[in-house]
Amino acid sequence: MSDGDPTAIAEALAAGDRRAVARAISMVEDADPGLPALSAAVYPRTRGAQTVGITGAPGVGKSTLAGALVRLARERGRRVAVLAVDPTSPYTGGALLGDRVRMQEHATDTDVFIRSMATRGHLGGMALAAPEAVRILDAAGYDLIVLETVGVGQAEVDVAAATDTAVVVLAPGLGDAVQMAKAGILEVADVFVVNKADRDGANEVLRELRQMLHLGEARPWSPPVLATTANAGEGVPELWAAIAEHRSWSDTSGQLREKRRARLLREVEALAAERSRVAAAAALAAADGLVDDLEARRIDPYAAADRVVSR
Repeated sequence: MSDGDPTAIAEALAAGDRRAVARAISMVEDADPGLPALSAAVYPRTRGAQTVGITGAPGVGKSTLAGALVRLARERGRRVAVLAVDPTSPYTGGALLGDRVRMQEHATDTDVFIRSMATRGHLGGMALAAPEAVRILDAAGYDLIVLETVGVGQAEVDVAAATDTAVVVLAPGLGDAVQMAKAGILEVADVFVVNKADRDGANEVLRELRQMLHLGEARPWSPPVLATTANAGEGVPELWAAIAEHRSWSDTSGQLREKRRARLLREVEALAAERSRVAAAAALAAADGLVDDLEARRIDPYAAADRVVSR
């Protein structure tokens, strides 16, 4: 496999070459100039793998829960990939490796691929990086892809938009469930999980969530609220069943196709917006005297923007 040849990388992906998977995802992270060519080579090879998003605040046990789901999936013969996305990477410079440390039991399984991925190359963050990374894993033959991200408000909405089934994880002792489940999360989550259910306060969090869902507007799919203790494996089979039930419902109801179509449109919009931003920056750099005209009040910002667009 040539490191710089998109076609060769795509062929190696189809053959299950893990090194090719790692190389391709690194290209996504870095917004490599060869990424459009790689996407063109990879896209026809995708098959529509099932995607599950897991999001929630730090410390709720997302990685432990993901590891437990991987274990169940492998028992059922599924090939699984876990992508732990760091949406704050423009500040940290990279993704933390703690997720992989917590999943060491799967490290020698050739049918499990685990990667912590930074989105440092994309100003659009997960909206641009995650869909392409998922396609790479899909083309590599993984039929279940778990996308994990730290819940920081918008990140929870993003992971819901990027996956077929969105699992929002909470835990007792980390604040009011009303505060943790705001910002549109009630509307986008498909399954709620209260992890570390063996701790004090878990029943209160469960009750608050169920009350909020009961008081909210009726939805075609009613998100279940489950209790788990992931490090002991308790409640994980029920979570697996809830994910399967949601997948079945969304498939038969047509919601899955509709959601995937909307996802493609959002991705194209994000890519177009990013390219427009780059073009605007270049036009601004070439617009001699624009700032002088603005400063002298010879032109207003709206007219200046029109001038940049026309370039």
